[in-house]
Amino acid sequence: MKVLISDKLSDEGVQILKKEKELEVDIKTELKPEELKQIIKDYDALVVRSGTKATKEIINAAAKLKVIGRAGVGLDNVDLEAATARGIIVMNTPGGNTISTAEHTMSMILALSRSIPQACASLKAGEWKRSKFMGTELYNKVLGVVGLGRIGTEVAKRSLSFGMKVIAYDPFISLEVAKQMGVEVMELKDVLSKADYITIHTPLSDETKHLISDKEFALMKPTAKIINCARGGIIDEGALAKALETKKIAGAAVDVFENEPPTGSPLLKLENIVITPHLGASTEEAQVNVAIEIAEAVRDALLGRGVRNAANYPSVDPQTFKVLEPYINLCEKLGQLSSQLAEGRISQVDINYSGPITQKKTDPLTMALVKGFLEPVVQETVNFVNALSLAKERGIKIQESKSATEEEFVNLISVDVVTDKTKLTVAGTLSSNNKPRIVKLEEYYVEVIPQGHMIIIHNLDKPGIIGTIGTLLASKKINIAAMTFGRKEAGGKSISVINVDSPVPQDILEKIQKSENIISAKVIKL
Repeated sequence: MKVLISDKLSDEGVQILKKEKELEVDIKTELKPEELKQIIKDYDALVVRSGTKATKEIINAAAKLKVIGRAGVGLDNVDLEAATARGIIVMNTPGGNTISTAEHTMSMILALSRSIPQACASLKAGEWKRSKFMGTELYNKVLGVVGLGRIGTEVAKRSLSFGMKVIAYDPFISLEVAKQMGVEVMELKDVLSKADYITIHTPLSDETKHLISDKEFALMKPTAKIINCARGGIIDEGALAKALETKKIAGAAVDVFENEPPTGSPLLKLENIVITPHLGASTEEAQVNVAIEIAEAVRDALLGRGVRNAANYPSVDPQTFKVLEPYINLCEKLGQLSSQLAEGRISQVDINYSGPITQKKTDPLTMALVKGFLEPVVQETVNFVNALSLAKERGIKIQESKSATEEEFVNLISVDVVTDKTKLTVAGTLSSNNKPRIVKLEEYYVEVIPQGHMIIIHNLDKPGIIGTIGTLLASKKINIAAMTFGRKEAGGKSISVINVDSPVPQDILEKIQKSENIISAKVIKL
C-alpha cells in the first residue's frame, strides 16, 4: 500500500511508516492542488500537516484512498464530509501539542508580567531604563482560565505552582474534578471581574467567536491582563485594541489572530501587548510527538490493527459501520443539540435505547452521542475513540440503558442531560428514509430536522408569533427552510423550532427574544 506525505513531517514519524514492508512511502511536499489531484489516485493514505488542503475535489479524485492523517489538532484543511462520503477515515493528533501550548501560555504570562520583550528591545537599542519596566509578581494573583480542557488544565497546574489562585469558567467540567485540581469554577462574568490574568483555552466556534469583546472588557479590572494562545477570533481584536489604548486593561499577550499574518492589525503598534506568530505548537518535541502519533495511527489503520483518533468513524468493522451509520449520525446530532441546549453545569448524561435497536451493538452509538455532545466545547480534540474518556476526565457521568419495549416510535434514542439547574430531555429516531429526526424536546413532541442553523423558541401559544419572527428574519434576507411547533395545550407554553438557510445575527436574535409572548430564544448550529 502506498502512503503519500505531502507536508514536512519529522523523520521519527517517517521512519515508523518506512520500516513496514507492506507500505511504500513517498514524500512530496509543496505540491500545487492540481498536482496533488493528479497523483492522489495512486495512494492508499495521505499524511498532511496544515499546508496541504485535502479538498472535496482532491478527495473525489482519490480512487484508492483509505486514510487521511493530520499531524496536528485542527482539521479545517480536510473536508470531513467529503471524506466520510467516500468511506475515508480521517485521523488527527488531539493531544500532541498540549504541553507545548501550555508552556507557551506560561511564557506569555511571564513575559507580559515582566515586560521582557520590551525591556530586551530597549536594552538592545542602547538604553538603560530599569524603572520603565517595573513588573508584577504572579504570586498570590488570580488566574482566570476560560476553558478547562487539556491545555487549560496544564496551564492551571503550572500556575498553581507559582502560588497563584486559579478560577475557571467551563460548564463541561464538574465541581468535583475542578476541586481535585485546586480550581474554583464560576460563571464567565465572575471569572472576568475577579481575575488578574485571564487566559483563553476554548475552540473557535459560532458560540465562542468574539466571546471576549467590549462588554467583557468592561467587566475586567484595570490591572487585568489577557492571554490568547488558543484560536484567533475568540477575542474581538478591535475591542482588545481599544481596551489597551484606553488602559481599560493593563496588557495582553496574543499568539493567534483572526487573520494570519495580522498585516495592518492595530495590535502591532501597541506597547502594552506581547505578540508571537502562532508559536503555541512550535516546539521540536511537539512536532516529533504529532509525527509519531499520526504515523502510528495511519500504519495501524492500513494494516488492520485498529483505528485511533478517528474524527469521522468509530472503531468498528466496515460491515457493522454500514448498518449502524444512520444511527451514528442520529446520535451525533442528539449529542450536539442537547449540549447546546443544556443550561448550567453538566454532571450526567443518561442515554436510553428502546425498540429493536437494542439488539444492535450500541457502544459505537454511545461514543457518537458523547462525541457530538462534547464537540461544541472541545471540537477537534474529541473523536469517536476518546469521547468517553474525555467525559470522564471532566467528571461527566455517562449512563446507558436499554428497553426492548417499543415506545411511541419503533426505535427511539432518548438523552437526559442533568445539570445543576435542570434536566433536559431530547429524543430522536430515524425517518422512513433513514434520516435523523428529533421527535421530543423537553416535554414537547416535535418533528425536527437536526441540521444547519436552527432557532429554538419557547413562547406562549398566541397568534402572530410566527409572523413576527418571519418578518424579523426577512429583514436580513434569512430564508426559513422548515418549521415545527409543539404544545401541550392551546394557549399555554409551547416550543417552536425553525430551520434557516443562513446564520442569524445577534441583533435579530435579541429582537426575537424581546418580542411579545416570547419566553426565550436560542440559536443552535449543527
